[in-house]
Amino acid sequence: MMPERDPDDIPTDDPRPDGLRRASSLVVVFTGPGKGKTSAAMGTVLRSVARDWRVAVVQFLKSGRWRTGEEKVCRRLGVDWWAHGEGFTWESEDLDLDRAVAAAAWERARELIVGSEHRLVVLDEVTYPLNWGWIDASDVIATIRDRPGQVSVVATGRNAPPGLVEVADTVSEIADVKHAYRAGIRAKRGIDF
Repeated sequence: MMPERDPDDIPTDDPRPDGLRRASSLVVVFTGPGKGKTSAAMGTVLRSVARDWRVAVVQFLKSGRWRTGEEKVCRRLGVDWWAHGEGFTWESEDLDLDRAVAAAAWERARELIVGSEHRLVVLDEVTYPLNWGWIDASDVIATIRDRPGQVSVVATGRNAPPGLVEVADTVSEIADVKHAYRAGIRAKRGIDF
């Protein structure tokens, strides 16, 4: 049974700032060490699809061989999906190939953003190749900043670089309070992928 709250702790003042306005597009970043950054981005994808937006997802690390649950359902919903990654870097046999694949993923993502046919472009796990210097951070930031007015961008990954944070309208940091992996439990189909 939940304890009753003190009535003085219940918010009664409207917390919204004065002068709210509409924006033609937004940049949202989901970062931090916790689980759920891609899941949060997929929630945005679902809301966008429900509004009949054309949506694209570009994955920078996840391999197309993984066939995640998100990819399966999003493809059914008409989301354009590119999984350009080569997988976990610690399993890589050729980091130069991984770097080239990340660069190709950015080229695809830039074309999608600049092409303005999609109202939402998700850059899943883009922070990793940004932080590793595999893709040009100044190009990524400039492309996002100067995007066509109706194109929203969602970027995910740990340690979002300062330039990405600066260009974003919303940044959510997902904390790692507890994770099944540290208790020796493998990623679970349907929950984790």
